[in-house]
Amino acid sequence: MKCVLPSHSEILIVGGGHAGAQAAIALRQAGFAGSIAIAGAEPDLPYERPPLSKDYFSGEKSFERIRIRPPEFWVERDIIMALGVRIDTIRADNHLAITSSGHQVGYGKLIWATGGDARPLPCPGGRLDGVMTLRTRRDADLFKHRAAEARQIVVIGGGYIGLESAAVLAKSGKPVVLIEALGRVLARVAGEQLSRFFEQTHSDHGVTVRVDSVVSALESDDDGKVRAVLLANGERLPADLVLVGIGIVPAVEPLKNAGADCSNGVLVDAFCRTSIADVYAIGDCAAHTNSFADGAVIRLESVQNANDMATTVAKHITGNAQPYDAIPWFWSNQYDIKLQTIGLSTGHEKAIVRGNPKTPPFSIIYLKNDKVIALDCVNAVKDYVQGRKLIEMCATVNIDDLTNTDIPLKEVLQLTTTGE
Repeated sequence: MKCVLPSHSEILIVGGGHAGAQAAIALRQAGFAGSIAIAGAEPDLPYERPPLSKDYFSGEKSFERIRIRPPEFWVERDIIMALGVRIDTIRADNHLAITSSGHQVGYGKLIWATGGDARPLPCPGGRLDGVMTLRTRRDADLFKHRAAEARQIVVIGGGYIGLESAAVLAKSGKPVVLIEALGRVLARVAGEQLSRFFEQTHSDHGVTVRVDSVVSALESDDDGKVRAVLLANGERLPADLVLVGIGIVPAVEPLKNAGADCSNGVLVDAFCRTSIADVYAIGDCAAHTNSFADGAVIRLESVQNANDMATTVAKHITGNAQPYDAIPWFWSNQYDIKLQTIGLSTGHEKAIVRGNPKTPPFSIIYLKNDKVIALDCVNAVKDYVQGRKLIEMCATVNIDDLTNTDIPLKEVLQLTTTGE
């Protein structure tokens, strides 16, 4: 499916990922009847990205099953899908977007939903043949093909992409070394208890986990293919395939060049408006003030953020303005482990373990100023569902009640509100 961008669209959405697709869906659901066009840089219709390092990568789900909507959906709702189209220039004064081929599109409102590009490895050899990232369907297909023939695989980055990919590779019987530059995996997003749990889980499944390991260079063979990862401490790790999962670079350069305020993404207000008139930004690329992060300006790379920001913009455009203030949530599947996170644990003062990490299910409850700010729930769906209210109410709770697994978290909340 490929459509040509029109010369004008009342709503032009740049980016055909989750955020862009949801913006179009939410606009139609809110009753917007005007023209909508999506310019997507990839050749595929919008699809879910989290499965790329999980069940699509493992082959458990086909591409058709991870599409956000079937092809006929977009036709039936009169949403123009222009695939393989990259917008690289915005002329804000004239309300014009210009593609890399020079085609000009006028817009009434512009929604920037480009996400980001996989961050390359910043060292010599970082772009050798056999050094790959995992951001698109094409990346996943190619990596799956190369992994089938690889003998020694190194995964660089102990975040969710790296851990999930390592899990799939290990389950398929591949020898994997996972490298993390910091002192523990998931160091930026979780407490130490969860980090150590996943390090042990991966080790138990045959993955060699190396923390405090900084990559200094990648070594090639005579054909220019990667053959080893060199560490700053002088170690050499043989590798004929390397997966780099060290985050993304927000794709906001055209907006920045057009005059938008940018800092680790494009800055948006409570209604996802940029500093440029009639231009919104949503999803991974949008830096916003978040009440669940003590008012800090952050970016959230999650389906929840993409969906909720898209809905915020749709409501604002259709005259039902409601500020973005959604509680963040995330998930990760690794082996037989399902991690569900609600809230943001950054800056926590206490981390309370509920249950036994050696025998899941268990949860880690994060507190700041004695109030619950986040939960990491490992195979503990009830804690995840019931813990949400503790965060929403900024509840101050009895720690003994939190650690007592015989007391459901909804009852912990009742005990708190009744003062028992």
